[in-house]
Amino acid sequence: MASNPIPDCFIDASPIAAEVARGVTRLLCRHDLFAMCEVPLPNGRRADLMAIGARGELTIVEIKVSKADLLGDQKWTDYLEYCDRFFWAVPQALAHLLDEARFLPDHAGLMVADRYDAVVLREPSTRPLAPARRKAETLRFARRAARRLSAQIDPSLGDAS
Repeated sequence: MASNPIPDCFIDASPIAAEVARGVTRLLCRHDLFAMCEVPLPNGRRADLMAIGARGELTIVEIKVSKADLLGDQKWTDYLEYCDRFFWAVPQALAHLLDEARFLPDHAGLMVADRYDAVVLREPSTRPLAPARRKAETLRFARRAARRLSAQIDPSLGDAS
C-alpha cells in the first residue's frame, strides 16, 4: 500500500499549501517538534499547524500560498495567545512580503517551504504562555491527537477536529 505524501487534513487544500505543510512538518520533526494540522482554538480560529516540543512549548504555523490570501489575512494575531512562538510558512515567492510591519517581523518567524523541506529565514520572538494557559492548551492538544489516532483505528469515531 503506497503512502500518501500529503497530510490528510490538507487533501482539500491547494496543492501548494499541502506541499508547504509537508516541508514544514519535516523541518519541525528534525527539531523535535511534532505537529497536527487544522487545530481548532478556543477562540474559534483554526491553526494550520500546531506543534508541541519536548518541554511543552507550543508553536503555531500559519501557511499562506497566495499574495491575496496573505494580504487579506486580518485574523492571524488571534493565534498569538495560544502559542509560545508563531511562524508564517510560505513558498519562496511570498517571503519578501512578510517583512512589512503589519506582519510583526519582530515577533513572527518566517519559514520558506516546498514539498521536500523548509528553512527558517527568521526566528520568532518567544512569548511564554502563562502556566494555566499552557496546561489547558497542552491537554487540548494531547486529547485532540489521541482522538485523531482513535479515528484511524475506528473511522466511525471521527476525529472531531
